[in-house]
Amino acid sequence: MDGEQSASWTDPSCPVARTVDLVGDRWSLLILRDAMDGARSFTDFQQRTGIARNILTDRLRKLTAHGLLAQVDAPSGKRRPYALTEAGKDLFAVIVTLRQWGERHAFGAGETHSVLVDGDGARVPELLPVAADGTPLTSDTTSVRRHT
Repeated sequence: MDGEQSASWTDPSCPVARTVDLVGDRWSLLILRDAMDGARSFTDFQQRTGIARNILTDRLRKLTAHGLLAQVDAPSGKRRPYALTEAGKDLFAVIVTLRQWGERHAFGAGETHSVLVDGDGARVPELLPVAADGTPLTSDTTSVRRHT
């Protein structure tokens, strides 16, 4: 990120705050989710999310400006589709973690929902952060080291 954005950071020294500043609104996360699921065109994103066209235009512009999406050349030479950049692809684990939290906490018992599966059709296992030795990490077993 360039220095011109720094004045708008919620908490300039916190990686979580900077990430939320970039992708923390619901529409940006849903656009990224859909891009990970194959959406490429403005129409794809609009139909999948139901987002208003002016908001979609703004979010696509923002995600492109921040290097999470890029417009690529279309074979037809017409409208240029969107593709995830490496930075956008790096958010996959975040989207999966949000999905898995939602599966556990945003649905009632027996309420149906979509599931994420791998290439063989097996449900994706729960993502858990682990220490270098493989032991599970939680908010009780970690701390943030602030630089002064």
